[in-house]
Amino acid sequence: MTLPNAITLARLLAVPAAVWLIVRGWHEAALWVFLLAGLSDAIDGWLARRLGQVSRLGSLLDPVADKALLVSVFLSLGARGLLPAWLVILVVFRDALIVCGWLLGQILMPSAQPVRPHWTSKLNTCAQLAFAAGVLAMLAWRFDMPLVEVGAYAVVTVTTAVSGGVYVITWMRGMMRLERGGGTA
Repeated sequence: MTLPNAITLARLLAVPAAVWLIVRGWHEAALWVFLLAGLSDAIDGWLARRLGQVSRLGSLLDPVADKALLVSVFLSLGARGLLPAWLVILVVFRDALIVCGWLLGQILMPSAQPVRPHWTSKLNTCAQLAFAAGVLAMLAWRFDMPLVEVGAYAVVTVTTAVSGGVYVITWMRGMMRLERGGGTA
């Protein structure tokens, strides 16, 4: 196993720890685990490119670890009543939609080129990471920033909806080509 893949796997294994810490109400510890996991996302990608260790396993494991971390933290905060249900549902639905679309694409178009992450998806991931870290920081250090919070809710809501919409449009175009007999998307 390559070093970048080991780091990605460690991020995936940090998810239960972050969830447990949030559920227990140990927000500062949860924040640090979350921040380290987020930092590992940047490090593993950089190392993979720098060391020439980009792999198929890493390209599959990395988004799984990202989604597992974000969805789990959003669900945990939502379950504790620390985030509104509508936001948790939006975040989880978008990621479920992406995973289901990917699986459907693998079944219907196995030879198709993989859908590359759109810039809106990367922006959305950054927004969700920053938002979750901000919420955990406010809980850990007991401070409030209402105007920043409102802006952060808006950014996460818009980027989540737009990036989900971009994936839906991309898949619809691919499915229409498949229906017309175009084969690959």
